[in-house]
Amino acid sequence: MFETGLRNPDRGIDAQGYPARYARYNAGVSALLETSLINGDGRLSREGALVVDTRKFTGRSPKDKYIVVEPSIRDDIWWEGNRGLSPEDFETLKSDMLNVLADRDVEVQDLVCGAVAEHAVNIRLIAGFSWHALFLRHLLRRPPREALAGYRPDFTIINLPHFLADPARHGTRSETVVALSFEQELVLIAGTEYADENKKAAFTILNHLYPARGILPMHCSANHSAQNARDSALFFGLPGTGKTTLSSDPTCKLIGDDAHGWSDDGVFNVEGGCYTKTVCLSQKSEPEIWGAVHAFGAVLENVVMEEGSRALLLDDDTITENAGAAYPLERLANAAPTSRGGAPRNIFMLTCDAFGVTPPIARLGPAEARALFLLGFTFNVAGTERGVGAPEPTFSTCFGAPFLTRPPAVYADLFKARLEQSGTQVWLVNTGWIGGDVETGQRMPIAVMRSLLRAAMNSTLGAVRFERDRVWGVEIPCDGPAEARSYLDPYETWPDKAAFARAADGLRARITPKLSELGITFPVSRVPQTADL
Repeated sequence: MFETGLRNPDRGIDAQGYPARYARYNAGVSALLETSLINGDGRLSREGALVVDTRKFTGRSPKDKYIVVEPSIRDDIWWEGNRGLSPEDFETLKSDMLNVLADRDVEVQDLVCGAVAEHAVNIRLIAGFSWHALFLRHLLRRPPREALAGYRPDFTIINLPHFLADPARHGTRSETVVALSFEQELVLIAGTEYADENKKAAFTILNHLYPARGILPMHCSANHSAQNARDSALFFGLPGTGKTTLSSDPTCKLIGDDAHGWSDDGVFNVEGGCYTKTVCLSQKSEPEIWGAVHAFGAVLENVVMEEGSRALLLDDDTITENAGAAYPLERLANAAPTSRGGAPRNIFMLTCDAFGVTPPIARLGPAEARALFLLGFTFNVAGTERGVGAPEPTFSTCFGAPFLTRPPAVYADLFKARLEQSGTQVWLVNTGWIGGDVETGQRMPIAVMRSLLRAAMNSTLGAVRFERDRVWGVEIPCDGPAEARSYLDPYETWPDKAAFARAADGLRARITPKLSELGITFPVSRVPQTADL
């Protein structure tokens, strides 16, 4: 095979047993962008971003994700939340994909997960699409050029989008497959063009490795005070809850927007970039992110462009509501230079409540925080995963169920231990609707949410009087920033109190069975019913 680019000559893909016709190693942004355009895989926007169409794959395919059932990890895996694939089926799939790989030109990117060297995991991507290589190069951490000559991958991802799995032959559910073998330190991805499968595969690997090292892997955003890197905050939430927007507060330094670890030394980003939803992204409300999305070399998935000018039409969701953009962290002026922070003083658990009955902010005790961490309640926002349309209630254990490999209690116990060690204050935050449900209410204004979070982080919110919320039974502030006071009690924002009661009952009806299933208690199961509101 023919190879070019800076690499470890003793640890190329041929030496790994994954030969291709031609492999280009560690190409930079301009080269990857150029090749993507030559291959017809995308178009250039007016500002120089790469705009790609992932066709029917506008979200992840969690039902097509598998962990190989291997002796060394069989007893450690949370099989209720993960699909198993037999070693024999994995070997057949690997053999068939390697036969195709041998006749393909591929990009190889040697990347790193983890801003702290002693916790870093090396991830190599072998990509059939140049734009997939550019996407992951943006999102993971790029080692210094001088380190590439000695680079050795801990795990390898092989992604061949045009290879279609055969359910009868490969033991899969469909033609799409994401299969992870921990014993072979290998991920096979096929039958999907959605690039975020690459990053989420890397995060899944960390979710398995980190707990054994005493590190809590977290699907969250993080920032720290501009004056003190030890004063950090975490933002847990599923896509569409606003964790990227709220953590990118211009008055703070952004540690990262999606995946972090919490060790004895504090919080660190495992990535080197950001991925943000672009539909209705506002230059006025989010200028930093808006600028990064429009910058040269950004990768935009399923974003609509004006044909003549090639201007980005971010308000147009014709293709999908899940249009997104990948860009390196350094595109943001407020990015923390070390991608690290101290143990968090505040944690915000974000939910997007389409019922409109959850308070905009509430204070949680340690037991409540652990319960909500396990519950992971929000509403699935349309487009995040294939097959999701209108908003619907969902539960994602530890705010990252699709990426957990171990039983949820493993992560919850680590979370509780970290809280006890650090004395962190945890808050429940509703970035969804207020004054009515998704049909009759309004979405919580970003400016109001920012003011509440800043008040929590500077400790002024904790100093006011609190009372019990009518629905969740948690503590809500009786006062706050001027612009937020009219929002603090959701009951008072509804003109139709009977409708509020019905919505509250609807929320309880969905949450209480899940609490029972998880074997946890929470005040929501003990608050007065509709007649007592």
